[in-house]
Amino acid sequence: MFIGRITGSIVSSQKAETMVGQTLFIVEPLRVNEKDQSDLTPTGRSFVVVDTVGAGQGEVVLCVQGSSARFTPETKTLPIDAAIIGIVDQVHIGSKEIFNSTEK
Repeated sequence: MFIGRITGSIVSSQKAETMVGQTLFIVEPLRVNEKDQSDLTPTGRSFVVVDTVGAGQGEVVLCVQGSSARFTPETKTLPIDAAIIGIVDQVHIGSKEIFNSTEK
């Protein structure tokens, strides 16, 4: 699993029948700031993911990759390898809160 921020969306008018109606987002993985563990920083990579939870632009989300992306009832028949399975509310490192979705 990894956490990431939704940075964009994808619209595809031609796709496999099983993908019709699926929301596709571009997600940039985030990591804990290596210098001081004070926040989450972008990794510079991007993934195309299927949304299973109703996430939106700019939100920090929990994602899975590979065969795990097809372990939900919503994705088990989809030809995917990355899916959003949660929207992140808070991230704590030790006793320190480094992300809170209400403090955007």
